[in-house]
Amino acid sequence: MTTNTENQSNSLDIVKWGIAALLIATAVIGNQFYADANVVARVAGVIIAFAIAGIIALQTSKGKQAQSFAREAHIEVRKVVWPTRQEALNTTFIVLAATAVMALILWGLDAILLRVVNLITGV
Repeated sequence: MTTNTENQSNSLDIVKWGIAALLIATAVIGNQFYADANVVARVAGVIIAFAIAGIIALQTSKGKQAQSFAREAHIEVRKVVWPTRQEALNTTFIVLAATAVMALILWGLDAILLRVVNLITGV
C-alpha cells in the first residue's frame, strides 16, 4: 500500500516535469519569436532555460536515477583500457583491407551472376 508521502512526491515530480517542459517549450518558442534579436542573446537564453529545466528535472526521482546512472557509467568508462594509437591504426587497416577484399568478392560475384542472368534471359 502506498503512503501519502509517496503520492505527494509523485505529484510533485509531475509538477517539476511540467515546469521543465514549459521552460523548454518557452525557450524554443521564444527563440523563434525573437528571430530578429541578437543571436548571442538568443543562444544564451536557450542555454540558460535548458540548464534550469535540467536542474529542475534532476530534482525528480527519475532525474536522480538518471544522475546516478551517469555517475556509475562514468566510473565504468574510467576502468576501460583504451588501445594505443598503434593498435587502433593496425585494427583500422585490418578492417579496411577486409572490407576491400569483400567488396572485390561481391563485385566479382555480381558480374558472374549478371552474365548468368543475361545467358538465361538472352539479353
